Amino acid sequence: MLTFIDTNQLPKNKTSQGEVTEVLNRDLCGAKNVVAALRWLKSGERFSAEASNKHQLLYFMEGKGTVRMDNKDYEVSKGAGVYLAPSETATIQAASNNSVKLFHLVVPKIPA
Repeated sequence: MLTFIDTNQLPKNKTSQGEVTEVLNRDLCGAKNVVAALRWLKSGERFSAEASNKHQLLYFMEGKGTVRMDNKDYEVSKGAGVYLAPSETATIQAASNNSVKLFHLVVPKIPA
């Protein structure tokens, strides 16, 4: 079975960390172990990917910003990606006078 999801038709939810819309989850397509979201940050806005027992991937689809990991800042732009192992954290901030569109993928840790 193939499911097409028109992400342009999904509602954006405003949060304290920019706007977000889930584009892959159980309700949309029956995904049991994965959640994916699009995130938009305006100039100066931040998103914190908190530590969890899951793997996370943050991919920069548009814009420029900064990724803060391990108390270091990294300037990034479209095409950059950040992988977070369980227990790792990162904070993404849109650059001044810029915005960022992120693809955020979250998958569970596979039991050993």
